[in-house]
Amino acid sequence: MRAKVRDGGGFGEVAAYSRAIRFGPHVAVSGTAPLADGAVLYPGDSYRQTHAAIERALQAAAELGAERSDVVRTRLLLAPECDWKDAARAHAELFAGVEPANTTYYVGSLIPEGALVEVELDAAVDLPK
Repeated sequence: MRAKVRDGGGFGEVAAYSRAIRFGPHVAVSGTAPLADGAVLYPGDSYRQTHAAIERALQAAAELGAERSDVVRTRLLLAPECDWKDAARAHAELFAGVEPANTTYYVGSLIPEGALVEVELDAAVDLPK
């Protein structure tokens, strides 16, 4: 089984990628910024941007059958202005009890301008828990 989610945000069409893809039990969600209607949410707020980006990534995963409890790995990509402690706090709140593997990176900058964080996640579905 192979399925994908396209969110119509513009970046996927320009660069030919999907927001999320499922192949068998594997679900991978692309770098997901805190956007709504093409605009960056919560300018300058690391915690709220991280929370919104994780929720958006989880929604894409859910469209392919993955629940929060199925997430096995996350990546937080932080712009230099992002407060890593606020980003970590949002991650901890949303993944309490799941505790996926995680890597957090500082990067030079993010697309779109004004985004302080992007979130990637991987999930494994339909496996015994």
